[in-house]
Amino acid sequence: MCRWAAYLGQAIFLEDIVSRPAHSLIRQSQGATRCHTPVNADGFGLAWYGEREEPGLYRDVMPAWSDPNLRSLVAQVRSRLFMAHVRASTGTATSRNNCHPFAVGRWSFMHNGQFGGYDTWRRDAELLIPEAHYLHRKGATDSEALFLIALGEGLDHDPKGAMERAMARMTDLAMRRGAAPHVRATCAFSDGRSLYAIRHASDDCAPSLFYRWSETRQGYAVVSEPLETDEDDWQEVPQGSFCGFGPDHVSIGAFAPETAAVRAA
Repeated sequence: MCRWAAYLGQAIFLEDIVSRPAHSLIRQSQGATRCHTPVNADGFGLAWYGEREEPGLYRDVMPAWSDPNLRSLVAQVRSRLFMAHVRASTGTATSRNNCHPFAVGRWSFMHNGQFGGYDTWRRDAELLIPEAHYLHRKGATDSEALFLIALGEGLDHDPKGAMERAMARMTDLAMRRGAAPHVRATCAFSDGRSLYAIRHASDDCAPSLFYRWSETRQGYAVVSEPLETDEDDWQEVPQGSFCGFGPDHVSIGAFAPETAAVRAA
């Protein structure tokens, strides 16, 4: 399983999330504590929003802890909204095109989890990506496929509904063609204004997800694992949730993809 962190609020240096905390994302890449894969060494990535509508991207295949350019970058770049990801591959190659976050236009997206047996139904998933969005398909991951399918389902106008419909279509394939566990996922995505996150699984074992409002930073951190060991006010996101974060508020509601099994019930 991968690890990720996202932030929305007053502009801060990226290092305040990525490298400085006691259990920062870089530290989690070497020793995650809330997943089955403690080492996340199959690449890393950043997406951040600045003066332009589209996010900046920095991704590489090296382990996050071994790239001095990453530490230099996060020490100099400030942003009010950014996402960071360290990758543990579930089968696809270690390449820049497979590193998260992914970006199309003003949207950025990252994912932690898996769709069971994806290699056996990858071609079917590719067919769910609308032609208008397929030109953005650069890698081979299930994560990027989910993102592009969601764009085709209307992510611009209906973030929650589009992601539910995309997740339902991927889940149907996983349950028909794949293997258990069929779906386990936490995702974060943004249009440069709001930050969204989901925690979802087809069983009772969704990957961990937490958030915290910081008075010091005046913003929300949304993370796979809490960033500091001495902070006891991290809130765990319930499984089956869709979260929307604004500069000074959070809303949490049900995330319920309507799969074929649900429709037949």
